[in-house]
Amino acid sequence: MQQINPPLPAKETLPTMYDLPSEDPEEPGLPDEFHLLQPELLRLTFQPPNYPSDRIFTGSDLNLYYDSRHPQWYKRPDWFGVLGVPRFYDGHDLRLSYVVWQEAVNPFVVVELLSPGTEAEDLGRTLREASQPPNKWTVYEQILRIPYYILFNRYTDELQAFGLMMGRYQPLPVAAPSATEPAGVWLEEAELGLGLWEGSYQGLHRRWLRWYDRAHHWIPTPTEAANQRAEQEARRAEQEARRAEQEARRAEQEARRAERLAARLRALGVDPEEGE
Repeated sequence: MQQINPPLPAKETLPTMYDLPSEDPEEPGLPDEFHLLQPELLRLTFQPPNYPSDRIFTGSDLNLYYDSRHPQWYKRPDWFGVLGVPRFYDGHDLRLSYVVWQEAVNPFVVVELLSPGTEAEDLGRTLREASQPPNKWTVYEQILRIPYYILFNRYTDELQAFGLMMGRYQPLPVAAPSATEPAGVWLEEAELGLGLWEGSYQGLHRRWLRWYDRAHHWIPTPTEAANQRAEQEARRAEQEARRAEQEARRAEQEARRAERLAARLRALGVDPEEGE
């Protein structure tokens, strides 16, 4: 009798970025203006020197899908950065969401902006049923194992930093500000620090989260970098104009000295133009 082999189980096909929703229509409203500006400043100044710009991705208010067993579960960080992943999805498309089982690279750092309505979730203080998605803290720490988790309270200007050590988030010391160093925390793998910068961004003066380099210089935004280049060019042009003016004055002084010498020679009966 011919043996009939049982049919092979169907291969599971997980949804891609194009299949998963980029928004939850039941979530109320858009973020407030601070939740738009602060992530923008983080994105513009996140420039790790040891990674090319086309191997860095940052997202803000973007769905982060983290569990292939529950492909509809997601978190939406206020901002996150990924190292070593293509800037564009599949090398050519803007991302609708960030799907870890498609990308194969987990975020390197997540920043949450605390507010009274989200603080319990962000700090892992919410309880859940076994069938419900875990809170952000659990997802970032135990599922995605994101190396750095940063929390910023804009109402108190308090910066909290946590690093993954032995599988758990441990508080990281935030350096106190000094005359030469900002208040912040250093992320060695990215060769960047994240600190509190007091200044004006988009016309609003306050304390902002911002990236700085190993020399404790704040990373400029593209607009600031362009302004700095323009100022440097203006200074160089001014220096060149001063040098040209000095050369003109020296040439004028030499001409005057030559004229005085010629006048003395003529007084002595010597024609200074003879023999030329």
